[in-house]
Amino acid sequence: MGFQIGDKVIHCTFGLGEIANTEEKIIQGQLTNCYVVRTTDLTIWVPIDDLQQQSLRAPTPPGEFEKLSAILTNPGETLLEDRVQRKNQLLEQIKDGQLASICRVVRDLTYFKRSKKLNEQEKSILERATNSLLTEWNYSLGVPRVQAQQAMASLLGE
Repeated sequence: MGFQIGDKVIHCTFGLGEIANTEEKIIQGQLTNCYVVRTTDLTIWVPIDDLQQQSLRAPTPPGEFEKLSAILTNPGETLLEDRVQRKNQLLEQIKDGQLASICRVVRDLTYFKRSKKLNEQEKSILERATNSLLTEWNYSLGVPRVQAQQAMASLLGE
């Protein structure tokens, strides 16, 4: 799947951005065609051939987004007891950048923090996942962020 200049995209790490241009960059000693992606905070270069690794994807369409938000209403999956294994479990889940994975991380950490205190890494993962989810929610459904935040809290039973 190719993107065009002006297309909105979701980067697996940095979230919502826009294809600003294409450029050739030298990466690991090779001239590589890249998408220039601008997010709110930064500009990144993503090798066009890297798309097989799914670092960029199109924003989730509204109909599919609403189906995936149902993940938030399900009880959280049990997270591992060991904090290092738990961190690795969460990071493994979130690294594909897919909305379903982000929803599961938000749900699982939200349920987890009801019975245990989150450590700093878990707070950071939850904040990153929540921000990514709300940004895409705002864009895909065209609702204000505050409204998305309220809907998310309601789905999570908060």
